[in-house]
Amino acid sequence: MPAPLIHVGPEPEDHLVSAVEDGGGRVVALDEAEGVIWAGGPDFPEFPSGVRWVQLPAAGVESWMDAVQAQPRIQFTSCAGAYATQVAEHALALLLAGVRGIVGYARTKTWDPGGDHVLEGSTVAIVGAGGIGRELIKMLEPHDVEVIAVTRSGRDGTLPVERLGEVWGTADHFVIAAPATDGTRHLVGADELAQMKPHSWIVNIARGALIDADALVEALREERIGGAALDVTEPEPLPDDHPLWNEPRALITPHVANPPETMSRDLAKRVTENVRRFGAGEDLLAPIERDRGY
Repeated sequence: MPAPLIHVGPEPEDHLVSAVEDGGGRVVALDEAEGVIWAGGPDFPEFPSGVRWVQLPAAGVESWMDAVQAQPRIQFTSCAGAYATQVAEHALALLLAGVRGIVGYARTKTWDPGGDHVLEGSTVAIVGAGGIGRELIKMLEPHDVEVIAVTRSGRDGTLPVERLGEVWGTADHFVIAAPATDGTRHLVGADELAQMKPHSWIVNIARGALIDADALVEALREERIGGAALDVTEPEPLPDDHPLWNEPRALITPHVANPPETMSRDLAKRVTENVRRFGAGEDLLAPIERDRGY
């Protein structure tokens, strides 16, 4: 079987060239390519007619969707699931930091041992239990929590998205890991926040647009929820004068759940596997479904 002809763009980064070769592919110029490994942003070109597959570098591809929709003959794949372990690890760290009061302790300047909440025995809702959510469920197992996992389909014992409204008043804490689409924008708004318990923490490691920031600021200011731990925000980067920075119940990390060094490593692994599959005529990992937007 001939080696699949793969272009690496916009620049031939060494680790991706090696990943293509490890998958049995041969790196070629764009006009010769059958497949493309695209490591750049959403402003990619219209690909030549010989290109049948394009691998994108991100798990969340909302920024790429206009360009993806404009080239319907091409199979695009995302990196959904490739970065799941480190993002789930960050989500767990944020959740524990909030629930165990570390957010407050880190900011205090006096000895104050107040606070009595623990994660053990609580109910954690994971909204969008895909690759990241499944990894987080494994990490939560030693903590003796009940997990409510919400997925689009409701398969494998998860709650279907049609029943999401039942979750907000039931769970103690929430991790938002759903894809960003037109349908999930402000998935968590004033109504959802109003149903949460006074000790509830909400963690967002998906996209900032899934939470209505104005409604969240109001809920935090009025102490209606326990707090919010956010690795993603809307807008992003979060402006220095944004009120979330001054909320004592808010913990913000600057979109670092997927560090650059592990992103490069795991992108290379995904490239190698999908090049191998492409060459063998097998189903590719994480195909983008245009009608769903991810």
